[in-house]
Amino acid sequence: MTLKLYFAPGACSFVPHALLEATGQPFETQMVKLHKQEQDSPEYRALNPRGQVPVLVDGEAVITQILAIIGYLDARFPQQQFLPSDPLARAKAMETLAWMNNTVHPTFTHVFMPYKFSDEPDTQGRIKAFAARQYRPLLAEIEAMAAKAAQQGRPFLGGERFGPIDAYALTLLRWGGYAGIDPAGFPALWPHVQKLATLPPVARAMERERLQLNVYKAA
Repeated sequence: MTLKLYFAPGACSFVPHALLEATGQPFETQMVKLHKQEQDSPEYRALNPRGQVPVLVDGEAVITQILAIIGYLDARFPQQQFLPSDPLARAKAMETLAWMNNTVHPTFTHVFMPYKFSDEPDTQGRIKAFAARQYRPLLAEIEAMAAKAAQQGRPFLGGERFGPIDAYALTLLRWGGYAGIDPAGFPALWPHVQKLATLPPVARAMERERLQLNVYKAA
């Protein structure tokens, strides 16, 4: 049965998108245009009442929330070793992914969608500026991960194989450009992300989503 991924270009749904490409197995995609509020359509709300991406459909099963989808894809395609099999290493990988999802990601949401947290334009501006200042040190933590991986000779942030930590790191650094953060300021992470973008599965996902890797524009 063919899997189907509902994604929004450049959103966190890029993570399972890249993982699905890495499996080499056929899957379907459906773009959800957030700027056109397609996530609020009756059809999409019937699929995911929360109106969020990503959504993964496998037959009659509908899976939402990025960590749940990552875990499912890891179990569905064990040969890919998206997550470590060792219990402790797996827990540490999930620890990193959870932090990316529950701390780094929401901080950027305050930058990109301040209207979700206030209906006052002046307040929205302050929320955006404050969150952008908070976002840089969070990226610095991912920079430290990339530097450590390079020092230890590990090709990927999660170990020896491409996985969700790498795909999420690419997404989060890319978002930094929208927060006024130059990716070139991260001497270990930026080269790592550039290398990831050349991997065939990542490149295919980026091409489908029509993503520019570096969206930073100097003020």
